[in-house]
Amino acid sequence: MTDDRQEKARAIVEQLWGKGAASGNDGNDDPFRGVALEHLFGEIWPRPGLAIRDRSLITVAALLVLGRGKQFALHLRGALNVGVTPEEIEEMMVHLAYYGGFPVSASARDIAHTILPNTGDKN
Repeated sequence: MTDDRQEKARAIVEQLWGKGAASGNDGNDDPFRGVALEHLFGEIWPRPGLAIRDRSLITVAALLVLGRGKQFALHLRGALNVGVTPEEIEEMMVHLAYYGGFPVSASARDIAHTILPNTGDKN
C-alpha cells in the first residue's frame, strides 16, 4: 500500500472506530484486512463528493437493507463516531422498512437498540 493510501485509510478508520483500529487488535497480518484498508478505506472512502459522515450513513443503510447484521452493528458504531445522530438512524430505519422490507428493518432495529444511546424496545 502506498504511504498516501495508508495514511488516508488509517485516518478514516480511526475516525470511525478509534485510534489503533486500522492496525487490528489480533496482531495478524490479515490479507483481507489489507485489501479493505488499501482499496476501500484508502481509495473509495476519501474520494471527493461525499463527506465521511455521509458515506457512513449510506454504508449503514446498505448493510441494513442487505441484512448484514454484524457489519451493520460495526458501521452503526462508526456512524455515531462521525456525527450521525441516533434520531437520524431511527428515521433511516423507518424509511428503509418501505424500501428494503419490514423483516430486515426490524432485525436492524433490534441490533440498533442495543447500540444506540437512550433507546430500547419501543413497541
